[in-house]
Amino acid sequence: MLKFLTNIGRGALMGAAEVVPGVSGGTLALIVGIYHTLINAIADLVLSVRQLVGLAPGKASSKVAGRTFTSLPWRLLIPVAVGMGAALVLGARIIEPLLEDQPIAMKALFFGLVIAGAYVPAHMVTKVGGWSPSLLILGLICALCVFLLTGLPPADVADPSLITVFFSAAVAICALVLPGVSGSFLLLTVGVYEPTIAAVNDRNFVYLFVFALGAILGLAIFVSLLKWLLENRARVTLVIITGLMCGSLRALWPWQGPERELLAPTDQVGVALLLFVVGAGFVISLLVLERKFGASEEQKDLLKS
Repeated sequence: MLKFLTNIGRGALMGAAEVVPGVSGGTLALIVGIYHTLINAIADLVLSVRQLVGLAPGKASSKVAGRTFTSLPWRLLIPVAVGMGAALVLGARIIEPLLEDQPIAMKALFFGLVIAGAYVPAHMVTKVGGWSPSLLILGLICALCVFLLTGLPPADVADPSLITVFFSAAVAICALVLPGVSGSFLLLTVGVYEPTIAAVNDRNFVYLFVFALGAILGLAIFVSLLKWLLENRARVTLVIITGLMCGSLRALWPWQGPERELLAPTDQVGVALLLFVVGAGFVISLLVLERKFGASEEQKDLLKS
């Protein structure tokens, strides 16, 4: 029962992160120690569907697809999905207004969380071969690309077409499984963040159905590639993830102008510093507990690849 509740909490953290522009659910999955397991599970779920309809190597087979489907770690996936769903609904009503009313405080909290969380993939790189000069340059390039992306001014689309919603969801959902890139931030950049939040709050099922279809397509295409990279190019992939997480910190800088220009600290500096420490302290506490009780099985598997 305790493990079930823990996994619900993990999912809730991931769901809450997806509501915040600048924070990736993948980042939280990496921090709480279920990232690699989730990537494998989602990729295997996609594989089972392909096996069922005959798009996987070999003939279509319901028995083969059934074996793949039943082998998924449902004891993890179900509570994580429940926690994520609840957090997404509550986050749309609670976190989103807080971001509007207390943007400095909320961004400072998540800035601390992400900057401490970047230690996780960076440290894992040292376990699979270490940082070479070329990998350091690659990480810096990735960080720069995300830094520039998060500096783009937000678009404003009052009533996006369903086609726009579909393709926006297909791209943004990739951030769910890629630490350092925020799906909600991408939605904000293309101008469909507020309509999506409104659709959740207003129960606009047509909008949400189209959004879900786009998300499923994007996830199906992207997650299999990411699984292969983690299994065959773990070192380079972890370097890229580290760079993405570091570059995404620009979006969480507490003091920004209306066009996302960075400003010097001028308001609520004390509160921001306190919440920065709280966010970083939360992640550090998780890492200390992990070190005390041993590395998670999924990190051990990843370090072997």
